[in-house]
Amino acid sequence: QVQLVESGGGLVQPGGSLILSCAASGGTFIDYPMGWFRQAPGKEREFVAAVSPSGYNSYHQASVKGRFTISRDNPKNTMYLQMNSLRPEDTAVYYCAARTSAGLGYHTYEYDYWGQGTQVTVAS
Repeated sequence: QVQLVESGGGLVQPGGSLILSCAASGGTFIDYPMGWFRQAPGKEREFVAAVSPSGYNSYHQASVKGRFTISRDNPKNTMYLQMNSLRPEDTAVYYCAARTSAGLGYHTYEYDYWGQGTQVTVAS
């Protein structure tokens, strides 16, 4: 059973930056493609970014491309989301997820394990 714990959320002004972390335990981290999702109040959970087990391949949703960067440090069993140029519309609970199948996943149903989420609020 894989456990995922997110951290790094908080309140930031528009244009600011945050780094989210996702610490994994209970499994073989390097085996899993990983992803970040977010859910704003009253909205469905949406895909943000995904990264391959090696970290070599990644994909970012169009609205965050060029502002957010997903990465992972396999020896530390940790995944990251560097968020720059934050906007009020980025406000959401951010979740990390792991999938046990090969390939990047872009939908919630493609992931098997989820963290509890961390709140990101972008406001002045």
